[in-house]
Amino acid sequence: MTKLKSPKARAASENGLVETIEEQSAELRLLRQEVAEWRKRYEAGELRDIGFTNSEKEVRPIYTPLDAAETSAAALGMPGVYPYTRGVHATGYRGRLWTMRQFAGFGSARDTNERYKFLLAHGQTGLSVAFDFPTLMGYDSDHPRSEGEVGKCGVAISSLADMEMLFDGIPLDQVSTSMTINGPAVILYCFYIAAAEKQGVDSKKLRGTIQNDILKEYMAQHAWVYPIEPALRLIVDCFEWSAEHVPQWNTISISGYHIREAGATAAQELAFTLADGFTYVERGIARGLNVDTFAPRLSFFWDIHNDFFEEIAKLRAARRIWARHMRDRYGAKDPRSLMMRFHSQTAGVTLTAQQPMNNVVRVAYQAMAAALGGTQSLHTNSMDETLALPTEESVQVALRTQQVLAYETGVPNVIDPLGGSYYVETLTTELEREAEALFEQIEEVGGVVRGLETGWLQRRINESAARQQWEIEQHRRVIVGVNEFVTDEPELAIELLKVTEETEREQKQRMAEMRARRDDALVQQRLKALGDAAKTSQNLMPFILDCARAYCTLYEIRAAMESVFGAYREPVFF
Repeated sequence: MTKLKSPKARAASENGLVETIEEQSAELRLLRQEVAEWRKRYEAGELRDIGFTNSEKEVRPIYTPLDAAETSAAALGMPGVYPYTRGVHATGYRGRLWTMRQFAGFGSARDTNERYKFLLAHGQTGLSVAFDFPTLMGYDSDHPRSEGEVGKCGVAISSLADMEMLFDGIPLDQVSTSMTINGPAVILYCFYIAAAEKQGVDSKKLRGTIQNDILKEYMAQHAWVYPIEPALRLIVDCFEWSAEHVPQWNTISISGYHIREAGATAAQELAFTLADGFTYVERGIARGLNVDTFAPRLSFFWDIHNDFFEEIAKLRAARRIWARHMRDRYGAKDPRSLMMRFHSQTAGVTLTAQQPMNNVVRVAYQAMAAALGGTQSLHTNSMDETLALPTEESVQVALRTQQVLAYETGVPNVIDPLGGSYYVETLTTELEREAEALFEQIEEVGGVVRGLETGWLQRRINESAARQQWEIEQHRRVIVGVNEFVTDEPELAIELLKVTEETEREQKQRMAEMRARRDDALVQQRLKALGDAAKTSQNLMPFILDCARAYCTLYEIRAAMESVFGAYREPVFF
């Protein structure tokens, strides 16, 4: 039983509180006076003729407790505790380092298999599959539209046979795999599950992520197949089926990366990506799914751009916003549903063809921002990626960048080491406020889907991209080696990876051999069953997986559903 304070004790306590408030008020008055005096000296000084801006707006020259006053102790919190501003794990990187997951894929499945084994041998802790453009669009390597593109910007995967070769000698129950694909994502996901079955691996033991984020494709990257509504149906089918059959798999990686690469600001990347995430949650709930059955397997993917502190603040704000909306708006009860887990990648758009060795430095700073922001997984770009797919040497440097960061800098030793910084806390709160304002604007135009149909979201990104390009051309934003510190010396010659036309010829030959070996009657039977199911409200995952097991090709499966769903045609925007 709580003992009540006596009147005398209460009076003493109240007097002490009054004294504390008066002391704090006096400190704030003194601080305001000091800031005012400093500002006079600052304004009398001579400043460099350059824009002191982050991705969108001018930043103040100094931040004090006056700026960070809006961030409450509850909003800051502790690691592993709601609202997860300081991280989703109580132990931070002291418990487990981020996964070092280099994005890789080129040429044939055999070529990329050799690269994966190279990366694993050099200390990489997870695999990340980069697919070629025909695969990203759902075309087989022997389709006429694939000519000249096979294996050029990623690995060519046209059937289960290719997926088996891709992971030959790599036990799929012992490695975590990420696959960056969206329009035909569920088809490649089924190829992977079927390949695991061929290895004797139960799907419940598989760990990894499929990007499967179609909304950002309509918004920024444009690797789509089906119209918006059937595409969303397939994603929710994946949520529903995987919760039971592949429970350790992240069924979507809601991606800000491509939105930022298209020209969005940090605030737009934050808001548009989270709005996409909320849309997926709403579609799952509308299907009748309990939010806590699928939300724990939702993951995110962020771009880590050049403005060091803004990127750290963006990641902190993202966790806080997601946790609050999942709890208060969608009624999630499982703490795992509130925890934003994410992969990060250094910004490809910041790499320069001029003076490519400078990219090593850019990537190192961006990687440090990702770690200070608490990423769970990280890809560091290679210095030559603006010129070609990376060589083994440049990939090794990129991986070593992460390893130096992890083991030599001391960064992982302290959880959220910039927490409490006046600047970082102010930026975190400002980005959160800007994102909430953008959520309201999206709702005013009718939500994400309507915003895509009308081009509202695409126009906002295009406007930001145009402004940033103007800043570079006007030298308001310096890009070392591009618009300043340009040399007349010959460009540094670095070895580049070349994918020859022989890759396409070999891939076509392997496809012809696979088609000759498979059971054509079974192929047609499985494709017909898929097409028939697409006309109903049945979950299509079992039908797609059956097609994969029968060695139906990527395009054959795509076409079976496209005959029912139709193909997406982008509206014209002005």
